[in-house]
Amino acid sequence: MPAPSRPPACDIAVFGGTGDLAIRKLLPALYLSERAGQLASGTRVIAISRAGFDDVDYRVKVAGELPRFLPAGTFSPALLDTFVRRLHHVSVDVDGGPGSEPGWLDLAVALARSNRTRVFYLAAAPALYGPICAGLARHDLITDAARVVLEKPIGHDLASARKINDEVGAVFREDRIFRIDHYLGKESVQNLLVLRLTNALFESVWHCGAIDHVQITVSETLGVGGRADYYDRSGALRDMVQNHLVQLLCLVAMEPPEGADPESIRDAKLAVLQALRRFDAEHVRQTVVRGRYTAGALDGDSVPGYLEELGAHPSDTETFVALKAEVLTPRWVGTPFYLRTGKRLDRHAAEIVIEFRALTTGVFRGVSGTGPPPNRLIVTLQPDARVRLTVTTKEPGPGGVRLHTIPLDADLTGASEPRPADAYERLLSDVLRGDPTLFMRCDEVEAAWTWIDPIQDAWRGAGGSPHEYSAGSNGPAAATALLARDGRTWHQEPLS
Repeated sequence: MPAPSRPPACDIAVFGGTGDLAIRKLLPALYLSERAGQLASGTRVIAISRAGFDDVDYRVKVAGELPRFLPAGTFSPALLDTFVRRLHHVSVDVDGGPGSEPGWLDLAVALARSNRTRVFYLAAAPALYGPICAGLARHDLITDAARVVLEKPIGHDLASARKINDEVGAVFREDRIFRIDHYLGKESVQNLLVLRLTNALFESVWHCGAIDHVQITVSETLGVGGRADYYDRSGALRDMVQNHLVQLLCLVAMEPPEGADPESIRDAKLAVLQALRRFDAEHVRQTVVRGRYTAGALDGDSVPGYLEELGAHPSDTETFVALKAEVLTPRWVGTPFYLRTGKRLDRHAAEIVIEFRALTTGVFRGVSGTGPPPNRLIVTLQPDARVRLTVTTKEPGPGGVRLHTIPLDADLTGASEPRPADAYERLLSDVLRGDPTLFMRCDEVEAAWTWIDPIQDAWRGAGGSPHEYSAGSNGPAAATALLARDGRTWHQEPLS
């Protein structure tokens, strides 16, 4: 298949250009785009921060740090030299009041050199999204082709999300706002839609009559580390469930969109959000589990608990959430969706598991006593991109029929070039092309918060502390009990 056409030359202005997100994710993604020949001649990356760097200082900083965050086999000194020549730095204190005007004027001068497409990437605190956009408008920096990219989280509840959307929307049209969720840029996530909608094998059984339940898991082995202050204000529900896991749920549960155009797909996702059963306090108590890791062991090393990493002050912030969701549409009546995410768990993984209903009759039912086990479609997002379908076969050998389960396994990463695009690389390329398909629309963000807010309200009203689980385990026992009450178990890959 030919490589995608290269976007035209543009200016990419990154607010927070010296920060963790820019150095670890955005600049590596742009370097990979350079490697793939997807950055047109003349494209510039203008980092914006409070640091007093000139262009040379910034290029030296990036050249020293960037190689650590590149995928194996992609680093080239010559390519790095080519890439850093695109980099510039402008010092702007975006929340500094009137004294910050000289920096804004410097940015205006830097951008005035061309009238090409401008992409403003806000790798900054969400509270600054509105002020940054107001500053861009005040200095007449928004052209007809300008776009803005917003990192999650968009607010911390429905009211704050609406405030951000209103402030940004006062400056940029909705079709120029790209709310990024890097999970939607993963190869296996996009393949999920293609797998389902282009294969009769799956689309014909993608409903409650054939599917028993769905599990969506994102587990991390890392703790909060240097993000402790941010994380304690957020927690797993806001940091992971409201955006990443909910978006994955939408892709699994949505009706076939009317077309492959961006708005048809986003309309289909919105319909899922609007069909989710709403939580009340009692429903939260029965179907939502929150946990927090204590000291434990990972890979043979002792690791501290969350409260130890946080410091002295008390906290009831959760580092783990498991919940049962219901999509109240004819396609999914009686088929629950179980979501879970947590830190300091026993594995680094992200997966979607579709468990089909077990056969209750059949010629081989008596062979194992209970019949063949249910088939599972397992879509792995990380650490690699794979799709597996478990099927029942005869165990080889004489002496009668013995059933066992084997996986039909497809590796989506590709064993050779072209290398599958990194999630941020893919999404940034879509921004440069002006394609919003994989980005969240304003009404999607607000609908997700409408569903999540009652959980936060119920936790505040009930008081108490999260269930504890040891670092290196698979989460609190209450999460296991959540499925056990329904006669189900979490899918768990054997530890290698």
